[in-house]
Amino acid sequence: MSSLTRPRSGALVSGSAKSDVNPLVSLREVRRDYALGAERVHALQGVSLDVERGDYVAIVGPSGCGKSTLLNLVGVIDQPTSGTVTIAGKRVDAMSDREATSFRLHNIGFVFQRFYLMPILSALENVELPMAEAKVPSDDRKARAAELLEYVGLSSRERHRPSELSGGEQQRVAIARALANHPDILLADEPTGELDARTGAEIISLFRRLNSDGTTIVVVTHDEDLANATRHKVHMRDGRIVDA
Repeated sequence: MSSLTRPRSGALVSGSAKSDVNPLVSLREVRRDYALGAERVHALQGVSLDVERGDYVAIVGPSGCGKSTLLNLVGVIDQPTSGTVTIAGKRVDAMSDREATSFRLHNIGFVFQRFYLMPILSALENVELPMAEAKVPSDDRKARAAELLEYVGLSSRERHRPSELSGGEQQRVAIARALANHPDILLADEPTGELDARTGAEIISLFRRLNSDGTTIVVVTHDEDLANATRHKVHMRDGRIVDA
């Protein structure tokens, strides 16, 4: 298993049998309601879901069915109205803002449809950013950023800024950045949505490689090719899981 991508046994879950038996992600009877003017929107309606360590899961369904809301809960970006969310053995559904920020930094990697790279920074410096936030020493983070860019096939582009990179190259940098702090899980929201078919296929291949090297991945997508490349598909409709 690649030292660049393997799940950590670190701070939240020890390397005991517990981490092998319990799901990495567990949602139980999760609801998420939003106020929209005088109306109440029921974005998630009693969702229960387990994601095992090392799995590769696609969440699919029509727009507005609750896919991104579910991903935000797993990413500790949002909190449920009711129900529980457990990640790597830790309840995350009622964390303070400070706790949630620290948990995301050290345990979750994010890849978005729009790459969100810092335009004034090089590819290498963009990958270093999460490690700088985590107080990783400068020499260590530069070495790891270079290793990750090599892993995603961009060792020759590490000094280039985003404007000097193609869309596919920018997404590869974003994936390398997401892996910087050895996350327990990689979450991706429409990661091929801004890419042409050929470049999208390259990103799909990279995700498959990441998963085979041990990275747990949950992806929200409308891309049938990406969904079909995963190990499991979770179908959602009207805030519920209808098939998993």
